[in-house]
Amino acid sequence: MTSFGDVYRNRNVLVTGHTGFKGSWLTLWLKNLDAKVTGMGLAPETQPSHWEMLGLDIDDQRLDIRDADAAAAAVKAASPEIVFHLAAQSLVRRSYRDPLETWSTNVVGTANVLEACRQSSSVRAIVVITTDKCYENQEKEHGYCESDRLGGHDPYSASKASAELVVSSYRDSFFSEKGGPLLASARAGNVIGGGDWSEDRLIPDIVRSVTNGEMLELRFPNATRPWQHVLEPLSGYLCLGQKLLENKKEFAEAWNFGPDDKSNCTVKEMLLNLKKEWPSIDWRTTDESQPHEAGLLHLDSSKALKRLEWQPVWSFDKGLSATAEWYKTNFEQDKVISLDQLQAYTDSARQLGLGWSDK
Repeated sequence: MTSFGDVYRNRNVLVTGHTGFKGSWLTLWLKNLDAKVTGMGLAPETQPSHWEMLGLDIDDQRLDIRDADAAAAAVKAASPEIVFHLAAQSLVRRSYRDPLETWSTNVVGTANVLEACRQSSSVRAIVVITTDKCYENQEKEHGYCESDRLGGHDPYSASKASAELVVSSYRDSFFSEKGGPLLASARAGNVIGGGDWSEDRLIPDIVRSVTNGEMLELRFPNATRPWQHVLEPLSGYLCLGQKLLENKKEFAEAWNFGPDDKSNCTVKEMLLNLKKEWPSIDWRTTDESQPHEAGLLHLDSSKALKRLEWQPVWSFDKGLSATAEWYKTNFEQDKVISLDQLQAYTDSARQLGLGWSDK
C-alpha cells in the first residue's frame, strides 16, 4: 500500500497502546505502509482480541507506561523517528470505578512517554491521541473547535484534558528549539468498527448481547455523539504525522478529526440504523441510576479540512455497515476482514481524490 507520500516506508515507528482497538488498526495500517513498527503497551485486556486476531509481526514490547524507566528503555531500544501515543485508560465508567488508575495512566503515563522522547536522539515527530471529551462540555449545539476551553466532568474526560496540558507544556518548554521533535495532539469522536470488545462501549455491548442471545441494556438512548469508523481518525493521525515528518512546524498543534454533521446522532438512532444491518439486535432502556456522561457532543473539524486537506471518507451509514459486516463475518465465518476493509477504505479515498491516498 502506498499512501501519505510514502513517508512511512522503512521508517521506525513506535505505537503505544498497540494492543488496543484503535492501536491495533493503526499498527495494521502502518505495517501495510511498510513501516518498521514497534508496539509498546499492556497485554490485550479483552478476549477475543483484535490485536491477537491480526497476528502482526512487529517488535511487541509489553509494559505499563506508568513505569518511566521501562518506557524510556523501550523508546531508546526502538529508536523511532515518529511516535503515535495511544496508550490510555479510555473508558468513562471505568474511570469512576478507579480514578487513580485513569489519572496516573492518562496524565503521568503521557508525561513519561514524552520525557522518554525528549531523552531520545531519534524522535522527530510525536502525535498524542486524546479525545473529543477533553473539551469543557457545555451541551452546546455547534461543534467544539481546537481553541475552545478544556475540561471534564468525569475522571476520564478531565484526565484527557490534563494530558492536553502536558502536551502543550512539553511543546513549549522542551520541543520548541530548532531541530527538536515536532509534537501535536489529535482529538477524535466516538469510534466504531470491527474488533472492539471493550467493556461499557455501545458496539461491543451490542455484539455481546447478540452472540449471547440477550437483550442490550441501554443507558443513555438520547445521548448524541459524533460517530465515526475507526479508519477515519486514523487517516487523520497519519496525515498529521506525515506533515510533522516533513518538518512542517506549523502543524505541531492540536487537531480535531471528527465526522461530518450527518454522523452526529443519538444512541437510539444509531441502534435503529444498525438493526437494519443486523436484525437480531434488540435492546431495552435501563432505569438504574448511571454515572454522569455528556448528553450532547459535537466536533468542529474545519481546521483539519482546510489546512491538512483531510476529510471523512465513509458516510455514517457506510461506516456502520462496515462495522456490522466485520462482526457478522467474524461471528458466522470465523474470518477477520480488517485488511480487506482497510483496502476498501483507501480505495474509497482515492475515488474521492484525497491527496493522502496516493503517493
